[in-house]
Amino acid sequence: MSAYIEVWRASGVERTALAGQRVTIGAGPSSEVCIPDDDALSALHAVLEDYGSGWTVRDLGSRNGTYVNGDRLMGERALHPGDELRVGKTRLMFKAVGGPVRRTRVLANAVLPELTRRERDVLLALCRPLASVKPFRQPASIRAIAEELVVTEAAVKQHLLRLYDKFGLTDQSENRRVRLANEAILRGVFTLAEIQGADAS
Repeated sequence: MSAYIEVWRASGVERTALAGQRVTIGAGPSSEVCIPDDDALSALHAVLEDYGSGWTVRDLGSRNGTYVNGDRLMGERALHPGDELRVGKTRLMFKAVGGPVRRTRVLANAVLPELTRRERDVLLALCRPLASVKPFRQPASIRAIAEELVVTEAAVKQHLLRLYDKFGLTDQSENRRVRLANEAILRGVFTLAEIQGADAS
């Protein structure tokens, strides 16, 4: 299954395939989806990312914001076939070939695992950097989580191993922390407001 976006330009609708794990959108020439004729678009406006289980969209601190189905993005959001994105004055449509994106199916069947209080603490510390306005945000490192919770890195690793198991992330890929943080938010363990509240405290 592949995904693409339709870019609605004045000259007509242009289809752009989503290739790789990260696709940037902006008016600048370095953006993979470059829309130079939109004066309301920032040079680096938004980014689409593939976490393996589906695509998400995130605003990169643009001056006019990014909208999905009319709602302004305040954080990262999962994309589903038919979602309408607005960046600047430009309309984009997210499409998937071969059926719904996998994330839609995962969320529909997802059961929120039971978490201990300490596991929730580790998970919240992991997700905390996602509330930042900095572009290309990443979940907290093991060291950063250990420092925040005043525990050893070994203890954090043990909690993460149990969390990977509870969320069904049984592979040994390097981006498991990213996927775990993403799944925690998408499954509703924490709302963005909770993460932002924790970030502000």
